[in-house]
Amino acid sequence: MIDTLTLLAFIPAAVALNLTPGADMMFCLGQGLRAGPVPAIAASAGIVLGGMVHVTLAGLGLGAAVATLPWLFDVIRWVGVAYLLWLAYSALRHPPQAGDAPKVRPARAFRDGMVVNLTNPKVILFVLAFLPQFIDPAKGSVLGQFLILGAVIAAGGFVVNAAVGIFAGGLGRKMTQSPAFSRGIGYVCAAIFTGLALRLALIERT
Repeated sequence: MIDTLTLLAFIPAAVALNLTPGADMMFCLGQGLRAGPVPAIAASAGIVLGGMVHVTLAGLGLGAAVATLPWLFDVIRWVGVAYLLWLAYSALRHPPQAGDAPKVRPARAFRDGMVVNLTNPKVILFVLAFLPQFIDPAKGSVLGQFLILGAVIAAGGFVVNAAVGIFAGGLGRKMTQSPAFSRGIGYVCAAIFTGLALRLALIERT
């Protein structure tokens, strides 16, 4: 339902977007530093699922509600801010211990990644602005085209963000050999999550 030329034009744009540092990449970086490679990969998978939910909502037309109802946008946004600040507090309260990374279950990292993505209404606004440029209603199901294009972005995003998390996890594991570095990782992760919260708090609907 999507012609080859459109797909060939879309893939380079999607790759460029995936390689651009953003909130998802920074979140996986923080998870990797704090908990290691496996939770970082799980967080990347959670982000992918959250992104596909946004894509589905946009394809169904429900995403327009976020674009037109300021109060809904703000409710979702402030829930996300509160969640990120809670993660920052957790990073300070439970920093990595010297010689080991804190035990963060992959299921929890997956949930955190999904919630952080879902509570960022800017994602669905981006989907609404970007994907329709590559969609042709005459080619068939609009929702189907949204899902195909969203899956392309999701696949690239998973690989890139997981790779960042794996690298950070290896670095974090080495740094936890020192108690001072362990405390520093806690501060860095708290700063990352707090920065993401501030970024989300300050975004505008436009």
